[in-house]
Amino acid sequence: MHDTRRTRAVLAVLLMLALALITLDYRDGSSGPAHTLRQVGGSVFGTAERTISAVTGPLVGLFGHGTGPGSTSQVAALQRQVLQLRSELSQEQLSKAEYQQLSSLLQLSGRGSYRIVAATVIAMGQGYAQTATLDAGSADGITAGDTVLNGQGLVGTVTAVSAQTCAVLLTTDATSVVGVTLAPSGQIGWVTGPGKTRSGSGLLRLQVLDENAVLTAGEQLVTSASVNNRPYVPGVPVGVISKVENRAGSLTALALVQPYVDFTSLGVVGIVVAPPTHNPRFSVLPPAPHAKPVPTVTVTVTPGASARPSPSPSQSGG
Repeated sequence: MHDTRRTRAVLAVLLMLALALITLDYRDGSSGPAHTLRQVGGSVFGTAERTISAVTGPLVGLFGHGTGPGSTSQVAALQRQVLQLRSELSQEQLSKAEYQQLSSLLQLSGRGSYRIVAATVIAMGQGYAQTATLDAGSADGITAGDTVLNGQGLVGTVTAVSAQTCAVLLTTDATSVVGVTLAPSGQIGWVTGPGKTRSGSGLLRLQVLDENAVLTAGEQLVTSASVNNRPYVPGVPVGVISKVENRAGSLTALALVQPYVDFTSLGVVGIVVAPPTHNPRFSVLPPAPHAKPVPTVTVTVTPGASARPSPSPSQSGG
């Protein structure tokens, strides 16, 4: 579906007509001309009716009293129909970018054998908290402590759940602590979120347990196994070391990590409702970044002359 001015105008007209039909139907009961008109309108405006689920509740409460013995079952049936149509409309309105996000999510979850419930980010936290709200809740089997990921890697963990929505603490929040394993060394450590900073770099801070560990830029990180797989299931890509910091005054090795997930453009995500039967370890990681080749320089020394660097054939183009 393409969102154009003409499409929005037609949808607005259909909404008003469908709303009028529902209002008349609840006022006049299930008989009379309003009932016939509703049947005709149902076939014409069936698609538009799914977009008014937010207003059907108040209408039921307003006109539901005294509408006859069969009104309760009719209202329930109508509500079920509206919910089904709303779901279909949501699927039809997925943009090309969302389809790509969903495809990447399914590929990652398939490689890691994570059973997920797909959801969409509907709100981002305000202030200093790095949180997000998703359109999936306890009615979908979501519980607090579930791991949240997308097609690139770890997004965060569920902290609160209602029937239809849930709140997620993002990995970049200052209070977030994620146990990680480094590939391929297997070193164990943890990353903490930077919170909202002026620089806006979004880099995670890594510490490892082994004080003699040697960290190098380009090493990749995945989530370590948590107790009972909560709050994080194992093997989810976290990020890649971008800079090793000075270890002066610290008992553990420190580094900055670039997360795989772009937290500025979260859309379609997956909530892990069942962990893998076996730890996927590093099998879900993307290909490791390759270091850029360093140009070679040869030095030619002639008697009585100062040493001058001579470009290699690759530099001189010869």
